[in-house]
Amino acid sequence: MEKKRTDPMAYQPGMERITSEILDKVLKNVDNYDYLKVTSGDVKQALKKDHLSIEDYGALLSPAATPYLEEMAKKAILETRKHFGNSIGLFTPLYIANYCENNCVYCGFNCKNKIRRGKLSLAEMEEELKAIAKTGLKEILILTGESRHHSGVDYIGEGIKMATKYFSTVGIEIYPLNVDEYADLKKCGADFVSVYQETYNLGKYEQVHLSGSKRVFPYRFDAQERALMGGMRGVSFGALLGLDDFRKDAFATGLHAAFIVQKYPHAEIGFSTPRLRPFINNADNNPNDVHEQQLLQVMLAYRLLMPFAGITISTRERAGFRDHVIGMVATKISAGVRVGVGGHEEEEKGDEQFEISDPRSVSEVHQMILNRGLQPVYTDYIRV
Repeated sequence: MEKKRTDPMAYQPGMERITSEILDKVLKNVDNYDYLKVTSGDVKQALKKDHLSIEDYGALLSPAATPYLEEMAKKAILETRKHFGNSIGLFTPLYIANYCENNCVYCGFNCKNKIRRGKLSLAEMEEELKAIAKTGLKEILILTGESRHHSGVDYIGEGIKMATKYFSTVGIEIYPLNVDEYADLKKCGADFVSVYQETYNLGKYEQVHLSGSKRVFPYRFDAQERALMGGMRGVSFGALLGLDDFRKDAFATGLHAAFIVQKYPHAEIGFSTPRLRPFINNADNNPNDVHEQQLLQVMLAYRLLMPFAGITISTRERAGFRDHVIGMVATKISAGVRVGVGGHEEEEKGDEQFEISDPRSVSEVHQMILNRGLQPVYTDYIRV
């Protein structure tokens, strides 16, 4: 007999509740968003404005905006140059563990998947960090699967401390934490927190997150706010495009970030635009319903909604697309990427989370940026 699923709105023991109105505001606006009612006139009006309303933002994400992508791109380039100049930030991820306690149907790290699990020792972690630092990179993103048992906060904290010896900026993409835990990792040297809601459609969220702490929708939603309350200087947002209606998920992602900035104006904001990718045990999982043109539309809408926000383009996308969007809308690009556990210095200890499409080295991506008349930037932050 199948075990009864838990309520995705019910907190699990140990999860901190904070007082926040942002979840209700986002979901209310998404419920009222009908992109099929948007007209070309609505899009034209939005493109005339320097500051977008919620309705304007929705218009730029609608099918009616498709004929206006070139106009959106021209405006996005101006905004990107105004706030970021010609600079393109470089970074790479380091997966230190791939153990996971969540049963998410779309993810390669799903606890039910038969993959090779692994975790770096602190000594192995340092060797990986040294190898990455030799490429010249000064920003690192530390990732784990979502398992408190195998990748505890103390273990992650030790990894962050070690990373600060080699990198000026340390981001983390791990399971959501409570405010005091984020504060502890901030003291260890973490700067940024990335948490992706995957989908903002509660019904679909419940369908694809079958068990584990990730099933709790509001706890994950409030992670960025708890991170800022814990002292982090920046947070990133994203939906896994193709998991549900990408237009509504992108609409929700933008509003989530915008409402956070209204409440925490000091916060540095970033967006990521991952699409579904094939992974071990599910080779047929492809992002066929979100094509590159649609992905570009989402990125352009993010830029016009929040001109000051960083936008990352990942190795999930092919090299040609990544090259095309930097400078126009993307301000950060990954290079020399491995998505298994370790793999920068020695053989990977655990299987990959998903397939990447751009395996270029740091030097290759660096040269590509120069060829496009842009400036590779390895650090914009001095750790004191």
